Amino acid sequence: MPVITCIDDLHRIYRRRVPKMFYDYAESGSWTEQTFRENVTDFQKIHLRQRVAVDMEGRSTASQMIGQDVSMPVALAPVGMTGMQSADGEIKAARAAAKFGVPYTLSTMSICSIEDVAANTDKPFWFQLYVMRDEDYIDRLIQRAKDAGCSAMVLTLDLQILGQRHKDLKNGLSTPPKLTIPTMLDLATKWGWGLEMLGTKRRHFGNIVGHAKEVADTSSLMDWTAKQFDPRLDWEKVKQYKRKWGGKLILKGILDAEDAKMALQVGADAIIVSNHGGRQLDGALSAIRALPAIMDAVGDKIEVHVDGGIRSGQDVLKALALGATGTYIGRAYVYGLGAMGEAGVTRALEVIHKELDVSMALCGRKSVKDLGRDVLLVPKGFEGDWA
Repeated sequence: MPVITCIDDLHRIYRRRVPKMFYDYAESGSWTEQTFRENVTDFQKIHLRQRVAVDMEGRSTASQMIGQDVSMPVALAPVGMTGMQSADGEIKAARAAAKFGVPYTLSTMSICSIEDVAANTDKPFWFQLYVMRDEDYIDRLIQRAKDAGCSAMVLTLDLQILGQRHKDLKNGLSTPPKLTIPTMLDLATKWGWGLEMLGTKRRHFGNIVGHAKEVADTSSLMDWTAKQFDPRLDWEKVKQYKRKWGGKLILKGILDAEDAKMALQVGADAIIVSNHGGRQLDGALSAIRALPAIMDAVGDKIEVHVDGGIRSGQDVLKALALGATGTYIGRAYVYGLGAMGEAGVTRALEVIHKELDVSMALCGRKSVKDLGRDVLLVPKGFEGDWA
């Protein structure tokens, strides 16, 4: 068993173990990938203030996200096709999150269905919804999430149309993978992954196939998906989905203070400052740079979470110190999942927790609830001094 000391250790194993098509799917952004890169590098521009001679005993990372107790304010973000990173990946990730005491968010575009995850876990999870043109399908999907006991809905607002990710087009991304010569050559070197996949029946989008009227099998799936994301989504529709859901609602994809104010008006319980992991609007601000202006606009009126570029507990600490009450990891836990399955997700959470705990202590704080901007050294003009 390799010694895992940081998320990068998991990343290296993940890259060796998972087929290129699915590695590239996770590890890519749209167009030039500027925003994808800056999500990570902008965290590195913020420094921490070391404080000494402070009683550091009795520390706690415990907090709450939308009223739910969490062992640390870190949720697993919705990631499409997680079940292609590791067989039954969504189930494995949900189990690891539940045992660790953090929320798990299931993507609409998951391989394991809502019902699969609910049947194989013993704690409620959150469900992420993409708005599709087929309103009957979406209404039934929302009801399925209710029936499965999902405790919150995360409504994604920034995927009305798909940004272009060059690697996916070049790789011919599909699930299950189409057996082209390059794909078969790659799969021949990923026999561990392949043996796991042979042992599961879950190899397509479980929330869609057999549920959407025009999708009876995988051959019709990709065409249906490409046509279904609804470009007509507006704030009035957001209100409608809030009414249909009737429970805790988190709006994902807020990157502008004006949109944050609109989210407040429609009655969201929380927002996620997010640019979809740099996978949509290339050239947009990183999430961490967008966070301060949004905190200034609505931070005292609504719960503000953030995702994008978080690869360490220090990143979590910086986001919390800038005012966020919750953070999300996507790629960081996917690396662990692809590398070591459920144990890898647990290890990713352990790494981030330890980094958060130790760094918080060395900044002179005993609780994540006590973190503020005074533990940071933020460069002048970090949020942008725009003409």
